[in-house]
Amino acid sequence: MRAVHTALAVLVAAVWGVNFVVIEVGLGHFPPLLFSALRFLVAALPAVFFVGRPPVAWRWVVAVGLALGVAKFGLLFVGMDAGMPAGLSSLVLQIQAVFTALFAMAVLGERPGGVRLLGMATALAGITVAAVDEGASGPLSGFLLVVAAAACWGVSNVMTRLAAPSDAFRFMIWVSAVPVLPLLGLSLLVEGPEAGSAALRSIDAGGAGAVLYVAWCATVFGFGAWGFLLRRYPASSVAPFSLLVPVFGMSSAALLLGEDVSALRWCAAVLLVGGVAVTSFGGRAGPGRGNGGPDGDGRGRGPVRRTGSAAPADDRGPVPAAPAAPGPAGTSASRTPSTASPRPRPDGSLPRPAG
Repeated sequence: MRAVHTALAVLVAAVWGVNFVVIEVGLGHFPPLLFSALRFLVAALPAVFFVGRPPVAWRWVVAVGLALGVAKFGLLFVGMDAGMPAGLSSLVLQIQAVFTALFAMAVLGERPGGVRLLGMATALAGITVAAVDEGASGPLSGFLLVVAAAACWGVSNVMTRLAAPSDAFRFMIWVSAVPVLPLLGLSLLVEGPEAGSAALRSIDAGGAGAVLYVAWCATVFGFGAWGFLLRRYPASSVAPFSLLVPVFGMSSAALLLGEDVSALRWCAAVLLVGGVAVTSFGGRAGPGRGNGGPDGDGRGRGPVRRTGSAAPADDRGPVPAAPAAPGPAGTSASRTPSTASPRPRPDGSLPRPAG
């Protein structure tokens, strides 16, 4: 990768890592479900009016919007509001790579090799260590909600691979429009209209800045820049930078929020990040309905589409042209009647050319 693009990949990881700190700040201004609804509302509008139609069928936009926007982010925000620390949330959420691999086994028929199974076991050991650490210092309910959010993220990753959008940024803009109304409805039912109206009436610069950051920086810029990098480079070159997200998340939470990072938590981080790395990049999955291993965040190419049109270009290079149709029997495929040599007569002379 060019140096400027490497810097862009690191910047996106930093934006996504700091995003957990900003979520923590925003939860001090809004109820969690309302905050999540505002995030997607600001991310989707007015962008949906300028990006064109989604690059996939509407059923995939709705399905991914519900799994990713309503379930994953709803559970994440509620879990953090219940006391799950921002830095630990950025770490635990990475277990989504393991959930993605497991769901790909069930839905896409992939068979992970021994290396990937070892990576999954290592990541699960990291989650166990993190659960012990959080259970000793904070509410376990918030921890379990974030793990559930990671599972929902895994579901949305498999759906995204099945949808195989040709433009990830445009797809994400339309996906962001789906959760707004369901999240607002859940906020009214669960959090009550009084809590939401009070938060909106008392909104200040801190609350507005948190909404703008999670919507424009983490969603619009983050996914736009990530999609730009994936269009220019193979996923195997770009995806490893996502492992920097919990590094930035835990360090920024310690610096900006004063979160304590215990020795047990660092141990969990090493196990979890190492296990996710092995799960994501430890060799190819076995044959299945997908055409690439799960990358943890929807970066897989998805199933090969059997259409009559040419497949879009990707990092595998151009599709070779089909071989020319064979000519008549007795002639070479590379010859035509106008260039073939005439047969000699029995006496050895050549016939006169016509005309």
